[in-house]
Amino acid sequence: GLCLLVLRVFIGVHVFLVSCALPDSVVRRFIVRVMCSVLGLLVRQSDPRLREAGARVFIANHVTPFDHNVVSLLTSCNTPALSGAPGFICWSRGFMELGVTGSRAELVDSLKEYSAHQGNPPLLLFPEEAATNGRAGLLRFSSWPFSILDEVQPIALQVRRPLVAVSVADSSWITELLWTFFVPFTVYQVRWMPSVPRRADEPSEDFALRVQELLAMELGVVSTRITAADRTEHMKRLRHTSRLPFAPAAQPRVPPSLPGGAPEDVRVVAMAQQVKEVLPHVPLEVIRTDLVQTNCVDTTIANLLEGRVPFYPESRETEDLPAPSTSQAAAASGIQGSVAAPSSKPATKQFAKSPVERHLSLQERKRALYDYARR
Repeated sequence: GLCLLVLRVFIGVHVFLVSCALPDSVVRRFIVRVMCSVLGLLVRQSDPRLREAGARVFIANHVTPFDHNVVSLLTSCNTPALSGAPGFICWSRGFMELGVTGSRAELVDSLKEYSAHQGNPPLLLFPEEAATNGRAGLLRFSSWPFSILDEVQPIALQVRRPLVAVSVADSSWITELLWTFFVPFTVYQVRWMPSVPRRADEPSEDFALRVQELLAMELGVVSTRITAADRTEHMKRLRHTSRLPFAPAAQPRVPPSLPGGAPEDVRVVAMAQQVKEVLPHVPLEVIRTDLVQTNCVDTTIANLLEGRVPFYPESRETEDLPAPSTSQAAAASGIQGSVAAPSSKPATKQFAKSPVERHLSLQERKRALYDYARR
C-alpha cells in the first residue's frame, strides 16, 4: 500500500504538470483523464447529451474536496475559491481566484460580471458549502449561487471507494488526497440533469430549495434543512465530547431551527431543559442521551446523582444549589450514624478532610436536589 501511495503521488505530480502545460482543450482533458485512471480516479457520466452547451452555471452536491476537478475532466468550468488563503495552493487545486474578500453580495456581483462574458467557462458551484458522504441527505442549499443567473443546470455526484469512507468528517483535503492515492480506486458517477429555470417572481431562497429537492430525488436521499454551520457546530461538539474522560455515546442532534421535528424529539428537548435547570453542571448532551433511554425526568436525575451515568461537569460551582433542610440533614446523619457521629457544623464550600464528612456532604446535596426536583 505504501509503494502504491508513493507511485501515485509521483504520477499525480506529472498530472499536475501536464494540466498546467497544455491549454484547456478536449485533448488536454483526455490526457489528464487517462492519467487519472492510472491514479485510480475513474469518472463515469450518464447521458452526456443532457449537458447543455449554453449552460452558464452548474449546481452540484458536494462529496469530496476534488469534485470540481472531476467535473472539469468532462467539461470546461471554473469554481471560485470561497475559503482559504489565495496563492499557489489555491491555484494548484484548480480554484478560480476572484480577489473578493468582502461579503457574499460582493461575491455575487463579481460572479455576475464574470458570467456576463460569454467567452468565460461556466461556473461550477456547490451550494451545500460543506462536503458530506452523500448517502444520507443534502445540506440546505445557500441562496447566493441562485442569485447569479435565472437558469442553472444541476449535476448529481455519487462517489464510492473500497475499504475507506468516501468523505471523512473533519479531515483536511490533504488527508483525503492521500487516502485517494492509497485505496485501489475511487469511482465518480456524474449524472447530468436538465436545466432548471427560475419561475416568475421566485425568490432565490425558493429557487434554491426547489433545485435541492430535485437533486435529492435524483440521488435518492433526503432534502434536509441542516446548514453547513450546523454541521460545523456538530463537529465541534463531537471533538469536545471525545476529549472527555467518560465520553457518552453520541446521539444524533436535531437542530433547534429544524421545523416539523418529531414529537418525541421535542419532548426529549423539553425534558432535558427541566433536568438542566436542576443539574446545571451536567452537559446537555449527556442528559438527552439518558432521557432517550429512561423517558423520565426523575429517573434521569437519579441516574446522574447516583453516578450511574458518567459525565464531566461543565462547571464546579455549587453556590446555586439549594441548601438542605434540617430534616434532610438529620436523615443523612442517620444513614451514616453506624459509621461515625456526623459533624454538627453546616456544609461548607471547602473540601472536607475526613472521608466520612465528604460522603455526608454528598448525601446532603443529593437529597436536597431530590427534594428540589420533586417540587
